[in-house]
Amino acid sequence: MALTILGLSGALSHDPSAALYIDGKLIAAVEEERFVRDKHAKNRMPYESAKFCLEQAGITPADVDIVTIPFAPISIFGKARWHYAKRYWYAPDRSLDAIFAGNRRFNRYRRKILWCLEQLGFDAKKVRLEPVEHHLAHASSAYHCSGIKEKTAILGIDGKGEYATTFFGWGENGKIHKIKEFYDPDSLGGLYGALTEYLGFEMLDGEFKVMGMAPYGDATRYDFSRLAKFENGELVINTEYANVIGFRRYKEKGKGYYFSPKLIEWLGPKREGDIADDPYIHYAASMQALFEKLALEMIDYYLGDILRETGRIAFAGGCALNVKLNQRIIARPDVTELFVQPASGDAGTAVGAAAYISEQNGVAVEKMEHVYLGPSYSNEDVIAACARHPNQPDWQRLDDVPGQIAQILTDGNPVAWFQGRMEFGPRALGGRSIIGSPSSSGVADRINEQIKFRERWRPFCPSMLDTVAPQMLSVDHPSPFMTFTFEVNEEWKARVPEVVHEDGTARAQVLKREYNPRYYDLMKELERLTGNGVVLNTSLNRRGEPMVCSPTDALNMFYGSDLQYLIMEDVLVTKSGSVSPS
Repeated sequence: MALTILGLSGALSHDPSAALYIDGKLIAAVEEERFVRDKHAKNRMPYESAKFCLEQAGITPADVDIVTIPFAPISIFGKARWHYAKRYWYAPDRSLDAIFAGNRRFNRYRRKILWCLEQLGFDAKKVRLEPVEHHLAHASSAYHCSGIKEKTAILGIDGKGEYATTFFGWGENGKIHKIKEFYDPDSLGGLYGALTEYLGFEMLDGEFKVMGMAPYGDATRYDFSRLAKFENGELVINTEYANVIGFRRYKEKGKGYYFSPKLIEWLGPKREGDIADDPYIHYAASMQALFEKLALEMIDYYLGDILRETGRIAFAGGCALNVKLNQRIIARPDVTELFVQPASGDAGTAVGAAAYISEQNGVAVEKMEHVYLGPSYSNEDVIAACARHPNQPDWQRLDDVPGQIAQILTDGNPVAWFQGRMEFGPRALGGRSIIGSPSSSGVADRINEQIKFRERWRPFCPSMLDTVAPQMLSVDHPSPFMTFTFEVNEEWKARVPEVVHEDGTARAQVLKREYNPRYYDLMKELERLTGNGVVLNTSLNRRGEPMVCSPTDALNMFYGSDLQYLIMEDVLVTKSGSVSPS
């Protein structure tokens, strides 16, 4: 009998997702936001995503053996709830709630999930529902998906799960061993999120923007050490300034923030608008520097011995998407291999919980080699979407997609690229991407101004052939998921300037042909035409919207932007006045 496990995330009221394992093989994984067209899908259940997973596998709810959620009840006899109550003494309502009703959120989520499962056709009385602690799900999503069987260090850093904010442990032969956890409010991810809000961005989304802004600033201009310290094995956040709740919060226009008025007194008014200027660029640099310093100290303290023994580390949690920290981890002399879960945020905990339960039941899960785990569409689906669309698209079928699209790119045009199964996680990796030739001067600005409407300081990233990476990048380390930045070798900075960030680095996707042959062949054609087997790649969406999922989403986005070319499978859609490929 096949072991079928459905993982459902979304307990923290954002990023609901679903993942399905059958006998250790990840059949499907997808985020709810892509279907409901609402970024982060806050306060929603993973209904459409679960439905897709079942359809992709061709199974019914009755075929599912176990449903698992990455959120679990936390005992009153452990440290977590008491730590929370003690550190939030200034908000006695929350403090007492943690002690007397500390699993209220879990119970509420469990009820909602059972309701959601009933809508999907499950029999709620017969469902075997297994909770997995949030940070254990993160740890599993990193370790079990890494394919590493030998002993390896495991790190999890995020805002918070039930109560935990940080996880240190190790894995060996499929078993995860916990060394230490930190608890809310002592959260490095929470601190970064609070400063993200202060710098004028949305938490959960703007952290990437702070990281992109940091290289423009000087971290030595402001000393942020008062915000947090790591001493004697404990992380302590200064809750006079950040990770605050209740009346300590700074409030503006009826909205409460995770920082206090005291932070405003110290640093000045909260940043507004799109301009990255003094002093905010220096604040971003100082926050990033403090984040890296404390994370590396914590790794050293709790995982240093394991790293010196094995050289391997697996990392997940929202903070694992901080590619600058990952570059520093790879640079450590005791690290030979870093695996970062590509969907490191809470969406990835659906995979983690399901992988954990699979391993618990004696079925090892396969290594995560790619994230093409969402829906795909045929040429017929694409043509039908064109026929239905109010803009009545002009389209033609191409007989050589890589060759003809490479020519359009070489002529200096960006192209919306929609191929195969949609990616799982926040990175576009050649399934739902906007692409350009990084040798074409100004293409990044053009995408920014006309299409993405993004802040000008945010970098664009390269996808590259696996044969190019050893020449272009200073460090040879697998990078299939764009989870690391690398120093770019001098010669290549001039060759592909559009994908090199302010600090001389690039967040690279290094592609092997077997995982996305058409995208690989496009880069081969670009190499033939321009000498560079590299493509500029950003996600196929407009600012503030989720990545597109269906052909209709792609057409809506296309006609809501100044893009001229959209290729979906073999079908090229162009706007009037565009030059058709020969």
